Amino acid sequence: MRVDRWSRYGLLLVPALVLLVTLGCSQEKNGAKAPGKDGRQEGGKIAQETQASSRSTTTTEVATARGTGTITGVVKFAGTPVPPEKISVTKDKATCGQEKRSKALVVGPNRGVQYAVVSLTGIKTTPGTSADNPQLDQKGCEFKPHVLIAPAGSTIDILNSDGLLHNFHTTSAKNPSVNKAQPGFRKKMKVKFDQPEIVKVTCDAHAWMQGWIVVAEHPYYAVTDETGSFTLANVPVGSYQLNIWHETLGKAGKDVTVHARKETPVSFELTK
Repeated sequence: MRVDRWSRYGLLLVPALVLLVTLGCSQEKNGAKAPGKDGRQEGGKIAQETQASSRSTTTTEVATARGTGTITGVVKFAGTPVPPEKISVTKDKATCGQEKRSKALVVGPNRGVQYAVVSLTGIKTTPGTSADNPQLDQKGCEFKPHVLIAPAGSTIDILNSDGLLHNFHTTSAKNPSVNKAQPGFRKKMKVKFDQPEIVKVTCDAHAWMQGWIVVAEHPYYAVTDETGSFTLANVPVGSYQLNIWHETLGKAGKDVTVHARKETPVSFELTK
């Protein structure tokens, strides 16, 4: 049988076409893509985006990567301890008692100063948070605790455990004043302070009642205990100003340097 010239060409072209189709399918399965208009593969764009993402590291992450340490210390009274002032109770004695002892200056047997506020300056972080609202109670016609630390912007629960008429009144420089009556049946009310500062708290119904709310701009605040001691834990490595504030003895400060996984001891002596 005679095969013409065009038929022979067709027989040769069929295998070539099959080979081209097979190669094209193989490339598609392997995920190969054509270059973009600018001649770069899409993979180059993904690599650039990954590098940009890895560079966006926060200040807190950098500080944590460098490690943290602990500051411990004590605040003492320079001189002979003075007994707390006695204050006569003039009303609601069945609940408030006959007299109170002022907490404006409480000095322990080892001359440790209680209720001094310790804080750091020069640290960059956000206010701390807690699962529960900070609470300031009016119990026994006293504010408990005498000094409360609350993160800036947090909601503070003002409690009335006495069942008496109290009047919660604040004095501050940066935050609006609060002046609210709290009858005995109103067991809880809420307040909030957005600007960091130390807020004085009084009760217009009981003149001897006085306390303090420390509106904190970061988590590194503490109040000294009955021995005058304090601890600031998990402080990022670095150099800071350590500040002391006391309602009667005033202010003091020292430079401190925190090293990773180490304790930095500090001591203060305050006088009138």
